[in-house]
Amino acid sequence: MINRRGFMKLVGGGFTSFATLGGYALAVEPLGRLSIARYQMTPPGWTPGLKLRLVALADLHACEPWMSAERIVSICKRANSLRGDVTLLLGDYASGMNFVTRRVPASEWSTALSTLKAPLGVHAVMGNHDWWEDRTAQKNGGGDTFAHRALTRVGIEVHSNRAIRLEKDGFSFWLAGLEDQLALRPGKIWKRRRMIGLDDLGGTLAQVTDKAPVILLAHEPDIFPDVPSRVSLTLSGHTHGGQVRLAGYSPVVPSRFGDRYAYGHIVEHDRNLIVSGGLGCSIAPIRFGVPPEIVVVDLG
Repeated sequence: MINRRGFMKLVGGGFTSFATLGGYALAVEPLGRLSIARYQMTPPGWTPGLKLRLVALADLHACEPWMSAERIVSICKRANSLRGDVTLLLGDYASGMNFVTRRVPASEWSTALSTLKAPLGVHAVMGNHDWWEDRTAQKNGGGDTFAHRALTRVGIEVHSNRAIRLEKDGFSFWLAGLEDQLALRPGKIWKRRRMIGLDDLGGTLAQVTDKAPVILLAHEPDIFPDVPSRVSLTLSGHTHGGQVRLAGYSPVVPSRFGDRYAYGHIVEHDRNLIVSGGLGCSIAPIRFGVPPEIVVVDLG
């Protein structure tokens, strides 16, 4: 039978462990770690001889103290050192969180992102928070957000339901980017009863005019069941890996599919999806079991 002294030791030890884990989830993993998630594959139908390295960054959520402009610059330097042929930005540059000491303006985070370099360029899509934090874009029900304009101003190509053909070593491939699937929020102020996406998968893929492989950028992974096998690889962010991931499972995921597309490399019916765990935090500044990451994909 446990005595009072033993009980107090147990309670004290439990409190200390809880405080330690809480401190790690609040301060160490979100701020002090940066991992590299590496994937290597040759998707079905990939062009023989085409070797391509993708470096992808997702979900920065620029704000202080969690994701300052200085930290974004340091992440970009690390991304550049990975020597990607093309660098991809998967959306959610705006904060999306109230637990901040300062919101980093678009002019600052876009200038930080302008330090990214790649032989085939830096290419971006928007995320839901880039739309949600722009009241004018919400009112207009479309158009460019401040994030679109900020990235374009620093020379980063933004893909809004657009596909372009790129070439490496004489081999071509297509890069297609969808507009956000949760762009327009419901509410009386906007006179909308439900969330409205501005993505156009069919129209985007209709711009592909030959048989070269297609890489699709889609902020939310929920589009994946509708992506045809014509697409070699879909890259997404949005989920943050659930921000808390235990034994390969994320209990809370912002997806109608739950944990199905929470994180990592998913293969369904010979189609490939990679979901980044992202870099910043949304809603709450907590990460546990899914540290901030840069994604590197070697194709071919």
